Amino acid sequence: MKRHLILVGLPGAGKTTIGRLVAAELRAPFVDLDVAIEQRAGKPIARLFAEDGEDAFRTLERSEMESVLSAPERVIAAGGGWAAQPGNLEAATGRALTVYLQVTPEGAAARVAPAADRRPLLAGADLTGRLRELLSARRSFYQRCDVTVPADLEPGAVAREVAALARSLAGWY
Repeated sequence: MKRHLILVGLPGAGKTTIGRLVAAELRAPFVDLDVAIEQRAGKPIARLFAEDGEDAFRTLERSEMESVLSAPERVIAAGGGWAAQPGNLEAATGRALTVYLQVTPEGAAARVAPAADRRPLLAGADLTGRLRELLSARRSFYQRCDVTVPADLEPGAVAREVAALARSLAGWY
């Protein structure tokens, strides 16, 4: 039975880039959860955080993921904190293969630096230090994912490995 494929990891792990490549290889629909949330809310995530707070964002995030998981199978790039919210990984169990794209805080910082100010949990911070803090807080959640794939490599190589895992573990062909 085919299941959704959810990519999780730190901001800068390449979830969107890798997700698009995996979706193309599997000929599957792709959803960037953050983009879906922005469309539903009618405003950018940074504004959503500023105006409504993180709790409102997390409620919307959970609702949007539930909506996506109720649709036909697809490749989903979850936001960096989605997996670290209580109950989210459990809600995906049996419905999705969760893949932790493991990247070092230094690697994530190099990738996310140009857009860090648009990310509410990273704006104005010592980027590498903040990513270390996030990883420390989220590591136990990320480690509960079905599989871990090192993502400090070239995105195409990571995508090929993830697509192979989707074929062997999640019913994709």
